[in-house]
Amino acid sequence: MRPSWAGAASRAAGGRRGRPLLSGNWKMHHTHLEAIQVVQKLAYRLSPGDLEQAEVSLHPPFTALRSVQTVLESDETPIALGAQNCHWEDEGAYTGEVSAAMLAKLNVRYVIVGHSERRQLFGDTDEQINRRLQAVLRHNMTPILCVGETLEEREAGRTSERVTDQLRADLAGVGQAAIGGLVVAYEPVWAIGTGQNATPEDAEETCALIRSVVKEMAGAGAGETLRIQYGGSVTSGNAGDLMAQADVDGLLVGGASLDPDVFALVVKAALGR
Repeated sequence: MRPSWAGAASRAAGGRRGRPLLSGNWKMHHTHLEAIQVVQKLAYRLSPGDLEQAEVSLHPPFTALRSVQTVLESDETPIALGAQNCHWEDEGAYTGEVSAAMLAKLNVRYVIVGHSERRQLFGDTDEQINRRLQAVLRHNMTPILCVGETLEEREAGRTSERVTDQLRADLAGVGQAAIGGLVVAYEPVWAIGTGQNATPEDAEETCALIRSVVKEMAGAGAGETLRIQYGGSVTSGNAGDLMAQADVDGLLVGGASLDPDVFALVVKAALGR
């Protein structure tokens, strides 16, 4: 049965939110040689119609960015190149870091900032995330800002408080026009890599909250053009129902994006194909 993504399409009429953004976050997977094969297979499995109806972005590890860029551009594949993180300074004595300026030279279009794994495993603070986000904007790329609550926060009824606090801190000092062009990904921490996932209704509730907070911060116009993704154990089985929600404009896909056959099914399911 075709999900009601047609409703999402109609609400975006006139280009308010544009096409849905379906992003594959590979995390620390795939060498540059494996990445080439995955991209080529994915491009073969997605039809021109799929890539016209949805915007697809791939976020390989840093070591594979150049290889993926070369494949996408040489084959003229309409898939956007993304990165998983960046430093807030353009250059300097920051061993092991990669700057937004470096990513921009590789024609990276989207950069994930504030992923829950960066927050939890590497101690990224909201102040640092805000600086990373502004660096991405400074180099004319689009941040995908991740927000979401832990299981403890959810069980304590603090989802709204936590997500609102993250948005206000992470977007501090960002202009209204810039906020309207961002992507925000709601990723409930308790659903990432656990096999658990929020119900479509749960996802919609928090995505609607995100849009409401952004409207309060940056005006109704920014809230309407903002694209909001859901991320957290996304599969081909739940992608369609998630995309049927009024405030879900895309998906941030982890494990299911590593296999081109599986990710192609997720994209098609999200589009009701």
